[in-house]
Amino acid sequence: MTEETPTTYRITDLAVVERPRERLASLGAQALSAAELLAILLRVGMQGENAVQLGHRLLQEVGGLAGLHRASLNELCQVKGLGAAKAAQLKAAIELGKRIHTTQPEDRPEIHEPNDVASLVQYEMSALTQEQLWVLVLDTRNRVLHIEKMYKGSLNSSTVRVGELFKPAIARNAASIVMVHNHPSGDPSPSPEDLALTRAVLQAGKLLDIILLDHLVIGWGRFVSIKEKNFGIW
Repeated sequence: MTEETPTTYRITDLAVVERPRERLASLGAQALSAAELLAILLRVGMQGENAVQLGHRLLQEVGGLAGLHRASLNELCQVKGLGAAKAAQLKAAIELGKRIHTTQPEDRPEIHEPNDVASLVQYEMSALTQEQLWVLVLDTRNRVLHIEKMYKGSLNSSTVRVGELFKPAIARNAASIVMVHNHPSGDPSPSPEDLALTRAVLQAGKLLDIILLDHLVIGWGRFVSIKEKNFGIW
């Protein structure tokens, strides 16, 4: 009895109208699934899987797009069927997406509502595996002068030196700041410590004549504005 040769599945085995590149050309990138978009980057699959199937399995193993965003190069290399070259291609594509998202026009972006803040930081912050606190420094027209990455690790009013948060604003003679921090769990619900820190910074800002406009908590794909929700602070 002869041993059967394992079947290799290729993108070219699919009907032309089902191939990711052809679908992208005719329908636009937005019409493709995440696995199909990954297949275009991966180009080829492996024995037993075409590139679309490999892309689908990759998403399952790393925890979807959020997990893919967070995964390190070494972690991607461990996924069967990827290897160093394909993993590097994926990380390069993710980094390009981040740079496109954060590229600012010549005029400084203006902050008028929580969505304006989220659009500047959410792409990068939602992928962080450790809690971080950033401070956006604004001028009198609510234009962003600078974004300072201040703290890493567990954040509360006892570990964060409130005065330090105002140093970037004082150095630039700024009118106001916005605090932003992430929850690596993906759930942006503010903790009691988040609310206590917000109260402390709001009071300190009044003394320094630098307004705390808001404090946003970033999760995966969503955020909470503490000022918008109020929580009895503002």
